Amino acid sequence: MVSTTFLVVPQWQGSGSARALQLQDGAEAIRGDLPASRTVVVDVPLGAGEGLGSGVRRLSSVQVVRDRTAETLAALSDSTDPDVSPADLIVTIGGDCGVDLAPIERAHAAHPDDLAVVWLDAHADLNTPENSPSGAFHGMVLRTLAGDGLPSFVPDAPVPPSRIVLAGTRALDEPEAEWIAERGIRMLPPSELTPDALVAAIEATGASAVYLHLDLDVLDPGEFTSLGHPEPFGVTVAALLDAIRVVTARFELAGAAICEFAPSTPEAASDDLPTILRIIGALTA
Repeated sequence: MVSTTFLVVPQWQGSGSARALQLQDGAEAIRGDLPASRTVVVDVPLGAGEGLGSGVRRLSSVQVVRDRTAETLAALSDSTDPDVSPADLIVTIGGDCGVDLAPIERAHAAHPDDLAVVWLDAHADLNTPENSPSGAFHGMVLRTLAGDGLPSFVPDAPVPPSRIVLAGTRALDEPEAEWIAERGIRMLPPSELTPDALVAAIEATGASAVYLHLDLDVLDPGEFTSLGHPEPFGVTVAALLDAIRVVTARFELAGAAICEFAPSTPEAASDDLPTILRIIGALTA
């Protein structure tokens, strides 16, 4: 049985959505259905934060959360408390996609030569502070992890673009599309995202371990409504679950994240939570 720890990071400051604050409500709603004994919460600043002339909105708060998340991950890994059993798997619960910066950096450090990052997201999140149309960090996370972003956020050992797979992606800014083409990054739009195609794309990276980043806007908004940035013609829930199950059966799961749950009301949260719980079940089976 895999031992799973859930790391809840209700950050909203990295989002560019008008519904950013609802990401806190979404994270709290998910937390309510998680086992308390296996759940750790990262404190998020109350204030929006300052950009500090960086081109990244609310940078100061995003930096605080990134540092606190890294510290919490280190404590989970290094604990000598006999009452604390180490987790085989850490599933991060956002908040916006920026919460995945430290977890993916940790997973890559543990698997420096054989980790693929599968970015299940309607958006590529491959902007930089210089070309981002919004200045929101959640649109820059993957580019930062690949070594191109704010120096204070770029990992010491970036994830090679050759080991990145974009899955369910369908909304690109022009600079992102150019960077994907230049780096030869593998991309599976929703119409091509089958379990076999995803496994083949991961195998082509040469990886034996996988980190699954899941922005819920990868899903079709006709099936899942609690989104800050819905994009039409997305992945069905059934197809997403099939893909997760096949990937986790074939590769070692080095970590995972579920991000961008932004319910507009408690009733909307109740409607969409069963889908999230099915995703968590597929990740942790």
